[in-house]
Amino acid sequence: MARKPKPQSKLFVLDTNVFLHDPTCLFRFQEHDLYIPMATLEELDHNKKGVTEVARNARQASRFLEDIVSTQELNIADGILLAEHSHKVATGRLYLQTHSIQSDLSAVLPDTKVDNQLLGVVSYLQHKFPERPVILVSKDINMRIKARALGFLAEDYFNDKVLEDTDLLYSGVRELPENFWDSHSKGMESWQQDGRVYYRLTGPIAQRMLVNEFVYQEGGKPFYAQVMSVTGKTATLATVKDFSHQKNSVWGIMARNREQNFAFNALLNPDIDFVTLLGQAGTGKTLLTLAAGLAQTLEKKLFSEIIFTRVTVPVGEDIGFLPGTEEEKMTPWMGALEDNLDVLNKSDDEAGEWGRAATQDLIRSRIKVKSLNFMRGRTFLNKFLIIDEAQNLTPKQMKTLITRAGPGTKVVCLGNIAQIDTPYLTEGSSGLTYVVDRFKGWSHSGHVMLARGERSRLADHAAEVL
Repeated sequence: MARKPKPQSKLFVLDTNVFLHDPTCLFRFQEHDLYIPMATLEELDHNKKGVTEVARNARQASRFLEDIVSTQELNIADGILLAEHSHKVATGRLYLQTHSIQSDLSAVLPDTKVDNQLLGVVSYLQHKFPERPVILVSKDINMRIKARALGFLAEDYFNDKVLEDTDLLYSGVRELPENFWDSHSKGMESWQQDGRVYYRLTGPIAQRMLVNEFVYQEGGKPFYAQVMSVTGKTATLATVKDFSHQKNSVWGIMARNREQNFAFNALLNPDIDFVTLLGQAGTGKTLLTLAAGLAQTLEKKLFSEIIFTRVTVPVGEDIGFLPGTEEEKMTPWMGALEDNLDVLNKSDDEAGEWGRAATQDLIRSRIKVKSLNFMRGRTFLNKFLIIDEAQNLTPKQMKTLITRAGPGTKVVCLGNIAQIDTPYLTEGSSGLTYVVDRFKGWSHSGHVMLARGERSRLADHAAEVL
């Protein structure tokens, strides 16, 4: 039997923005070859100054290139094997532009623009290697449109994307089918412990469940539970506490729907160190988190204080031009915190005006507002750390923040991935999407996708029709 011919490896031409997005992109193309035009190296040089994430990435990309190129002083034109620099993750070759390339595109596009010089290189390579797929990789949409208009292959760089489609993002909540109990009742065990009912069941759905996932079944007898453990085909479920009842209210706040109830169960569970809450505007993310934080800080004394931080978009830029201390500089970004504290303060009707004023002072003394810019190198002990608007963080910034947590600290990330204000971040590559996907199934993390807006009928209707 004749052997199949080996498929021709592709030749990828890299645009600068791919390096600025992910400096490790050199090692992400497996067996395929990479070509770096001189224009890309020039642009890397232009972007290396400053302390922004982009400048940092440009410098790191240059370091990687220097490490690779310095091993082969001679015959760079023959390509440099990437295998020994990437622990055999990438097995292709790296080619640098070693001579001037005269483009045949100058009649269509002026050569003065760097993007057009890059397209000229793609055109030259396509003529030089007619049998090989030559593909331009760029994060710039217009660049890809121009390339395709000229008949070249062009692709986005997807390696940093956690998910292709955010509809596949883990929701933390699973609806059980109607026949769940019939198909999983064989050999089922049930017992009561600490006021909760536990069920140990075996079956096809049980093995697909994740630890700390919330499951529910509506109907005549609604069933709401949390997955406590999964081993093989067996899962242990425990009923959740009902926070929609007045007697279980948290700092005067009651859960208004099923997902909010699940969120309270995650926020108030001392075994869960990391909670992510996703949801549209008005689903109650900040209010529930602050209520849970105050209840555990002031009533249960589990935490010494609440630290509230959010990305000041423009992201990571200096806040120095605003007057005052760090806390005062952050005030314009903290409208959401103020609004929610007003609601939490009004919930205490019996205290009277003096009592409410005293409570307000106490609350404000326990809530510290911090800027993200100064988080590096810190360690938080016994703190309730709230990261608001977390969808605007890159995965790297997210790692920097979450690794600040010392013993006894709980980290809560809030956000709406449909409202990303940071350039270069998409729903698929946001740090919030990244942590939700990476932490799912860990026994000390919880995640809930809040579904229903509870702000007002006006806000709900506006969200639907506008």
